[in-house]
Amino acid sequence: MSEARELICRPPRGRALQYLGALGVAGTVAAVVRVLSGTLDLWVCGGLLSAVVGAVSLHTAALRLVADEYGVHTRTLLRRRSVPWRDIADLQVCLRYASSSYGPQFRIGLVPREGRARLLPLPRGWAPDHSDFDERVGVLRALHRRHGAPDSDHVPVVSARAAGRGRAGSLGLCALLLAGAGVAAWFVPAAEAGEQAWKAAAPCRVTAPQERRDDCLTHEPAVVSRTVAARTKRQSWLYLADGRPLERVAVSREAAQRFVPGDRVELTFWHGEVREVVGERHVWREHVPAAGELAVIAAVLALGAGYPGARVLLGVRGRRLPRDEVLPSALPFAVALAGTGLWLLPLCRLHPTTLLTSPAAVTWAAAGSAGTLALFAWAWRRTRVLPPGEVAADGGTADGGTDVFLAARFLEYTDYNPYGFGTHVVLGDGPPSVVPHPGPGRFAARRIPAERFALTGLRRVRGGDGDTVSGSWHVAEFDDGGRPVRLAAEPGDLARIVGALGTAGASTGGAHAADTSEAQAAGASGARLPESPAPRAAHGPTG
Repeated sequence: MSEARELICRPPRGRALQYLGALGVAGTVAAVVRVLSGTLDLWVCGGLLSAVVGAVSLHTAALRLVADEYGVHTRTLLRRRSVPWRDIADLQVCLRYASSSYGPQFRIGLVPREGRARLLPLPRGWAPDHSDFDERVGVLRALHRRHGAPDSDHVPVVSARAAGRGRAGSLGLCALLLAGAGVAAWFVPAAEAGEQAWKAAAPCRVTAPQERRDDCLTHEPAVVSRTVAARTKRQSWLYLADGRPLERVAVSREAAQRFVPGDRVELTFWHGEVREVVGERHVWREHVPAAGELAVIAAVLALGAGYPGARVLLGVRGRRLPRDEVLPSALPFAVALAGTGLWLLPLCRLHPTTLLTSPAAVTWAAAGSAGTLALFAWAWRRTRVLPPGEVAADGGTADGGTDVFLAARFLEYTDYNPYGFGTHVVLGDGPPSVVPHPGPGRFAARRIPAERFALTGLRRVRGGDGDTVSGSWHVAEFDDGGRPVRLAAEPGDLARIVGALGTAGASTGGAHAADTSEAQAAGASGARLPESPAPRAAHGPTG
């Protein structure tokens, strides 16, 4: 397949998509005819629905991709585009998790030498089986090597955590939350003034002029004729007898259940609205938004904007990284924001408008700000990008003494890591082994054949390494008797494991040579040796 001269991709089930498109056209025509005839019924709704389905089907059926010696040619329902191989710097695989309910969807992206990367309409692959997609990626890669000049020797896999993924969504969410925080903060002074005016309001005097009665309290007697207590989020009502002084009053569901027909109540009016309903059994007061509540809402929205803002910051911080390398997680910044909320939210509730005038509030804010700065400094340090190979082991010895369990994962299925069962590597009193637990004890341990291992490289986590690997981990690449094997762990733990494997491999080299001689003898006599499972990639297509 790698020697193919061209690649042609069409959407699957194209004939069915064409039939759905034709059905959509017919439904659209029928809906238009019935609307023009002045009839609006379910047939019109069905026609509009079929029009939407038909438009999507026609758009999907029209997708085409052709790659030949001249470049990559794509076609959609509305446009055609061709890109020569000399203008393509590289190909990449993009993981889109929101596109499929069965797992990530794989798309191919073109990285031009100038401009931004864009996705190709075809081919597409879905987890867990994407062998056909991998095959087509291989064909495109072979054509690119033959007729162009790729910038890298592998196909980068760009996941949602990778440096090459766009941050427009996080930036937009951050701006939206900050705008909401600004709007809530804008209304804080007005809410404070309204709250103080309500607390200071007094009953109206008999001689008070009509134009000033809005600023004082007016009391009117009334009789409840019936109540409506809504069971859902709809408004509950108190209906008044003879419609005096008004027909009905909007109240809470609890108030509508407490008042009964015939109750004599007293209504309190302020600024033309009913603020209280006082009866013998129950008293209802309308909730007046307090300045502290609005200040808390503004603070919550501002803190919520901090997390997508931190993701954008990490993307800017890692702009020099390869586009398929995974960025560190923004969770340390989430911890810093949560710690900030512990002191900021009570401060906003108690001092919404007196932050700069109250000595207690100023002291509170200063102490909290110092703690916030310390938390963000810690988060900044936790999310720094550590170059592979420059991290020392985290103390201790790799062999002898008490067993030490280190969180680590082999990303391939092997005889010592069947079906990816291992979550930790144990070092110490015994050979390095893979275990499915953090200890204690070597229950279900599988010995790592360190004598077969040869370290080929150290690197940071890439998008193709899967989502089970933390973005702060590093990956060691080994040659396991001719098979590539990847081991992921924290940088310090990985350095310790690599050192232990090297020591164990050197100490068992003589025994391994003897085992190899016995195996060769067994092979010469016709004996069949047990086969170990073939390595398998953890996630995504391989380059």
